[in-house]
Order: sequence, then C-alpha cells, then structure tokens
Amino acid sequence: MNRPNSDLIAYVVLFVAPALFTTNVIFGKMLLSVEPFTLAFLRWSLASLILVLFCYSDLGRMWQVFRANPTTCLFSGFLGFWVCGGLVYFALHYTSATNGTLIYTTPPVLILTIEAIWRGRAISLREVTGIFLAVIGALAIILRASSENLFSLEFNTGDLIFVAAAISWAIYSVLLKSSQFEQLSNLPLLALFAICGSILLFPFALYEVTVFDRFPTTQFQWSVITAIVFLSSLLSFVSFQFGVRVLGASIAGVFMYLLPPWGLFFAWFFLGERLELYHYVGTLLIMTGIVVATFPRGLFKR
Repeated sequence: MNRPNSDLIAYVVLFVAPALFTTNVIFGKMLLSVEPFTLAFLRWSLASLILVLFCYSDLGRMWQVFRANPTTCLFSGFLGFWVCGGLVYFALHYTSATNGTLIYTTPPVLILTIEAIWRGRAISLREVTGIFLAVIGALAIILRASSENLFSLEFNTGDLIFVAAAISWAIYSVLLKSSQFEQLSNLPLLALFAICGSILLFPFALYEVTVFDRFPTTQFQWSVITAIVFLSSLLSFVSFQFGVRVLGASIAGVFMYLLPPWGLFFAWFFLGERLELYHYVGTLLIMTGIVVATFPRGLFKR
C-alpha cells in the first residue's frame, strides 16, 4: 500500500475511532438488565482472552513486568477497568448516556493537571485557560446549569461517579507513561492491565451473580456484550493505534475531539435522549477548553 492511500485510510479510521469509543456508554445504557460489575467482568475477561492470543509471544515479558511491579499493575487495572468499567456501568443506572459521555471527555485536561501536580510538569497560561473552561463545562452539565443545584448541593450520583471515572482514567493514562512499562508495546500492556482488571472485577461479579441471580441469558444481552468486547474494547483501541502509527500521535489525538459529537448523536439516535440547553453549553465549554489546552502547536506544519 502506498503512502497516500495509507494516509487516507488512517484518516477514515481515525474519524470512526471516537465513535467506537463512545459506543461503550451507549451499550452500557442498553444493558441495565445486566449487573454492572458482571458486565464489566465479561467485557474485559473476554477481551483479555482475545488479546492474549495476539500477544502470545509477549507473555514472558508481561509476566516479568507484573512480577516487578505488581502493585502498580493492579492499581492500573483498578483505575482503568474496575472504576472505568464496573463503576461506569453502575453510574448509568442514575444518569443519562449524554451526561456520562460529556463528562467522560475531560481526561485530556485532567491529565495536564495531574502531570503538573504529580511530575512537576510546567503548565502554560493557554493550558490553564483550557483546563478552566473544560471544568466549567463539566460543572454546567453536572449542575444542569442551575444555580439552585449549586447552592443546595443537589448532585446526581451518576454524574459524580462519571467525574470519579474521568479522574481515574486520567491517572491511568499518566501511569501508562511510567518507565517500568517501557519494555511492553501498547497491545501487550493493554492485555496485562485488562487481565489485572478482570481479576479485580471477578469477586464483585461473583457477588452480583450470587445475590441477584441476573447473569445474562438472552440473545440480545449476549449480542450487546459481544459488541462491547469487539467494538468498544478491541476495535476502538486497534483503530486508534493504527492512526497513531500512520499519522503520528499529534494528529491522531486531534480526532479524539470528535468524542462528544459522536456520543451526543448516538445517545439521541439509539436511546432517544433529549438534549437540553445545558448540554450544548457544557459541550461548547468542554470542547473549547480541550482544544485550547491540548491542540498541538505546529500541527499543520507537518
């Protein structure tokens, strides 16, 4: 395949990748009949099995990394797959997919904040401005743009859990850059953390199945679970990585700005969720903040 055709395919793939990422919240809302930690465990245990098949030659290195850093690996599994898995599905019982998707788009600016605090990374005025706008946008959604909710401290439980999940994903993303994981490429590292997350999810899934007796049994439930495994988990990651390898991380990262539009469209089209004024206000502020804070300089000089 020549370079121009490869670039074109990468652009198309990256345009679709954010849609694949956002399907997780939509599918999760469709499967409220399945207990949240059971769904998260099925998602990542099945994905782990598939990932291990593709990473078979890396199993030795994966085990070495885990033995050297068991606490960090399990903590990463907790943040990226327990919190951003089971808790996210739990949150969807209390809030809309629209709210969850919009709040879940804030990690890019949260990562900047965490790196500034944790690793002493210098942060510019442009980045501070972007962080401020994105946080205000998230608050507009959480509070439904109502001053009464602010002063009465009436917050939606699901929205607050999504805030926690966004922070967890940002910390997880920062941990990915740790030096102890440098010997693993992206796919084996994802497999390692997915296995750790599945291990942590298992006792909670077992408790749900034992107590509530709601293990998925219908064709519809398993069809959606299959879609979560392949579309929301595996294909989304592979698509994004393909774009990074062909076009570079800077350009690939820009396409993640499409997460809110895709998420809003899916929530409206598949779930019939109504968009309120505060959704538009929050989206505008979050998107402006993310672009201001993270849009790479000199991108179009490439």
